Amino acid sequence: MGRFARNLMARASGGSVALSRLWPGRTDRLIIAPHDLRTADATRAAEIYAGRFVFAGKIVTCHGRSIFDLDPPSEDWEAALLGFGWLRHLRAADTALTRANARTLVDDWISNPANRRPIARRPDVLARRVISLLSQAPLVLGDSDGKFYRRYLRALAREVRFLRYATVDITDGVPRLQVLIALCYVSLCLANQARHIRSATRKLSDELQRQILPDGGHISRNPGAIIELLIDLLPLRQTFAARNIAPPPALLNAIDRMMPMLRFFRHGDGSFALFNGMSATPSDLLATLLAYDDARGAPMASMPHTGFQRLEAGAMTVIIDTGPPPPPAVSQDAHAGCLSFELSSGPSRIVTNCGMPTTGRDNWRTFARSTVAHSTMTYHETSSCQFVELTAMKRLLQGAPVVSGPTTVESYREAVQNGMLLSASHDGYASRFGVFHRRVLMIAPDGSRLDGEDTIAPVSGARMRETDYALRFHLHPSVKASRLSDGHGVMLVLPNRDVWTFEALDDKVELEDSVFLAGNDGPRRTAQIVIRQDSRHAPSVRWSFVRSTTTPASTRRNAGREPELPL
Repeated sequence: MGRFARNLMARASGGSVALSRLWPGRTDRLIIAPHDLRTADATRAAEIYAGRFVFAGKIVTCHGRSIFDLDPPSEDWEAALLGFGWLRHLRAADTALTRANARTLVDDWISNPANRRPIARRPDVLARRVISLLSQAPLVLGDSDGKFYRRYLRALAREVRFLRYATVDITDGVPRLQVLIALCYVSLCLANQARHIRSATRKLSDELQRQILPDGGHISRNPGAIIELLIDLLPLRQTFAARNIAPPPALLNAIDRMMPMLRFFRHGDGSFALFNGMSATPSDLLATLLAYDDARGAPMASMPHTGFQRLEAGAMTVIIDTGPPPPPAVSQDAHAGCLSFELSSGPSRIVTNCGMPTTGRDNWRTFARSTVAHSTMTYHETSSCQFVELTAMKRLLQGAPVVSGPTTVESYREAVQNGMLLSASHDGYASRFGVFHRRVLMIAPDGSRLDGEDTIAPVSGARMRETDYALRFHLHPSVKASRLSDGHGVMLVLPNRDVWTFEALDDKVELEDSVFLAGNDGPRRTAQIVIRQDSRHAPSVRWSFVRSTTTPASTRRNAGREPELPL
C-alpha cells in the first residue's frame, strides 16, 4: 500500500517538468564503458543482421520492418529485446558490418514510438538497457560521427531520467538493486555527474546492507539472485577502480559474502539447487563468476541467516531448505518448500524440486510455488505457505507474495557414530491443522546412504482437523525409476549406470508422474516417489536412499538393515 501511495504521488507531481529535475547536469561525454561479463556469441550477430531475433525461446523475423514495430510473442521476449543485452553479441563479432548494424538498431530505437511501451519502462528492463548502452558504447559509437554521438548521449540521458523516476515506485528485492546499480554506473561513466557519485554510492550501499544477509544469501532466498547481482556488481567494482575511486566497503563486503554462496548451492553437475524461484542454471555465467572466486575452498556446511543446510560425504551432496519464507515485500517468487531437499551423487542429480521454467513462468507459477512441487511432506494436499490469490491484489502488489507460512523453523546438526545428522522442524501447518512437521536426515560417512525420517507431531492442546499427508521425492529426468515388486521400494538407475535403491520398509511406495520445470529446453516429464499415510495410524515414515555396490539384487537384500536415527 505504501508503494501504491508513492506511485500516485509521483504521478501527481507532474510529467516532463518533474523529470527534468531528477537528473541535472549535462551528459555530453562518455568517460568509461564498464565491462560486460555476460557471455557473448558472435554467431548470433549474423542472425540479428538477417532480422531474426531469438529470445526467451521465441523467434521473430523482421522481414524488412523495424523490430520495435512488431508485436512481441511474449513478455519475456519483449523484455530481452528492450534490455539491449543482445548488443554484446554484435560486439563479439567486431566487424564494420556489425557496428553499423548496432548503430542502425539503436538509432531506430531512439526515434521509435515503441520506446514508450510499458515493458520498456519497467524498472528492471530500464536498468538493463541503461547498463547495456553504457557497456556497449564502444561498439555503437566506434565509427559514428559527432551528430550521432550527441544523439546517443541525449537518448541515454533520457533513459536515465526515466530510471530516476522508476526509483519512486519499484518492486523490492533484486529489481531495486538493479536500478541502484545502474544509477551508480551512470554516475561513474558519464561526464558532469561527479556530484552524484556519493549519493548513488550511499543508496546502493544501504540497499546492499539490507538485502545481502550476513552469510551472503539474498533476502529473497532465491539462489539465482546471487548470480543476477554478482554479474553486475563485479564489473561495478572494476569501474570504481578504473576511475581511481575507492569502492564503497558495503560493495566489497557484499561481494566477499556472496561468492561462497556460488559453491554452496552447486551440485556435482554444476547446477544450482532449485529453491524459491530458481530455474535452469546459467552455466556460462556461473563459470565466469567462479573464476573470480579467490577462495576456491570447500562449500560451507550451513547458511543460518538465509536458512539452508548442506550435507556432504564422499560423492553425495544433500542441500536442504531449513528457513522460513522471506519477508512479504520480496516473496513474489518464494516457494512453499520448507524442509525440502535435493540429492545428488557426483555429477548425477537424483532428487530435486520441480523448480521454475526460464520462460513462460506465469503458466506454471501456481504449481511451482506449491508444496507438492517440492521433495518434502505435504499435509492434506495443502501448501505450507499461503499466497495472495485475488487478481486485483496481485496487480496492486505486482505479484502474489506470501501472506502466511512457517514462522518457527528449527534445525541443528551433529556428527554421530553413523555419519552426520540433521534434524529440522517447521510449524507451517500448526495454525490450520494443529501439527508440526519434523524431518531427520543422516548421511553415511562414505556418501553411500541417506536415511530419513519424517514425523507428524500434534501441537500441544490443538485438535488435528485432518490426518492425511504425503511424502514426495521428485526425481531428475535423467534417472530411470522402476518400482520394486514388493511395493516398498524403487530402483533408480543414474546416467553413469550407478544403481540406487529407495526403500520405505513399513510403507507402500508409489511411482507417479511429475514434471521438471527447470530444464534448459523447457519443462520435461519425469517421475516422483510418493508415500501416502494417515497421521492417526502412522505419524512417522522412515525411508532411505542406498547406493548399490554390485547389483540391484544385492542392494535389495541389504536395504533392510537400516541404521537407527537418533531421536
